[in-house]
Parts: sequence; C-alpha cells; structure tokens
Amino acid sequence: MEDYSNQNKKAWEYNAYEFWVTQSGKPSERAKKAVENPIGMLKRYSDYFDTYKDIRVANICGSCGKKAVPLAALGAEVTIFDISKDNKKYALEVAKEAGVHINFEVGDVLEINTEKYGDYFDVIFMEGGVLHYFHDIDEFMRIMYALLKKNGKMICSDFHPFTKISDILDLKQPVMDYFSTDIFEGEMAHARFFEEDIRRQMPKCSYRKYTISEIINSVINSGFVLKKFDEHPAWTNSKIPGEFTLIADKE
Repeated sequence: MEDYSNQNKKAWEYNAYEFWVTQSGKPSERAKKAVENPIGMLKRYSDYFDTYKDIRVANICGSCGKKAVPLAALGAEVTIFDISKDNKKYALEVAKEAGVHINFEVGDVLEINTEKYGDYFDVIFMEGGVLHYFHDIDEFMRIMYALLKKNGKMICSDFHPFTKISDILDLKQPVMDYFSTDIFEGEMAHARFFEEDIRRQMPKCSYRKYTISEIINSVINSGFVLKKFDEHPAWTNSKIPGEFTLIADKE
C-alpha cells in the first residue's frame, strides 16, 4: 500500500497548483463562481443531498476543493481527505476567497484517523474517479463505513466500469479484460491537458479498476445498505455509460 500511495502522491503533486490555476482560474475567480451558484457548481450531485446546513461532509479525494467549497457555501462543515499538498494549497485559497471554512487532511485515505473521525460524518461524498486509486476496495469501503454516523449516507460517484474495456472518457488509460484484477500504471486524470513534453515527464499513477459487481458487493459486505445505483452517460458519447452514482446508508 505504501509504495503505490507514494507513487500516486508524486503524480498528484506534479505541477498541481499551477494546473488548477490554469484550468479552473485563480482562487479568487473560482471562489466567485462557487459563491454565486453553489448548487450549479455541484452539478448532478446536488440531487443526492437531502440538506446542506450544518451537516458534516467527508469529501474523499476532494482534490482542489471544487465541490467542497460550494458545499461549505451552502452551510456544510466539510473535511477534504486528499493525498496532495498542492491540492490543499489551492483549495484553502479558494475557500478563503469565498469567505468559507473547510478542513483539509493531507494523507492516505486508508490511513485516516478513525479514532478522531470514526462515526463523525453525516455524509461521505466522492466524485470524479476515486476508487481506482485503491488496490483493495474492501479495505476502502470498511473505512468509509467507519467514518459515517449511524443513519449517515455515502454518495459515491465514479467512472463507470465500462471504462475497463473502452477509453470512452478519453483518459488515455489502457483498456483490458472487463474481469481483469490487474494493477497497472497509467497517466493521472488531467495529464491530457499538458503539453507533450511535460506530459512525458509526469509520474504515473498506480490503478486497479473494478467491475460493477465488485463495487456493489464491497459496499454491501462492508455493512452499508445499498439504496440507489444510477448510471450516467459519458461526456464524450451520450449513448454509452461513462459514470455512475451509488447511494448507500449506514443504518
């Protein structure tokens, strides 16, 4: 675990702050959007929240705060868990410009302090492709379960397992046998936005992609009660699944 965690950390700290400034705008610019239209910034994920005011949200692999800051603007207490210090720098600067507070814990999600954060959160929220960074999905889901309060909710949105056999999202990752359990190296998600000479120098991430049944069974076996499983079209082709959102409760 330690080796691939460090590998992924190197990838996610390679020019990350500069990337967010270029891709998402200066922190002041990003903050303005988050404050002016927080529901719009949450996009489809707003449909899965029952309320925002005074709830505790764990934003897993929350990256640059693109969803955490809007959630905080709506009244939630948000803690990002992410491996990148550069992501933290950008996220906290955006939050400051937006006039909201977010917590940001830098480190391996599999090493979250469950003595501090166990049974703490009302909502676990993740989006944008998270699961493939963890080689043991059962261990990951057990930690998610431990973080939630009783009657809490997990909102897990991720790349659809269809991407195992087709690079439909144009992430430039290898395709494989759908039922493959192989670990593989691939570019980080935003490598495709860099110039080729920089792109070639960027550290690779270590991935493990899962099938639909592996994901659903891991959620159930970890103690969650599965409530909903939605499939969403790919942003490159509306006829093919590109993402999914899974809702599960801790009862």
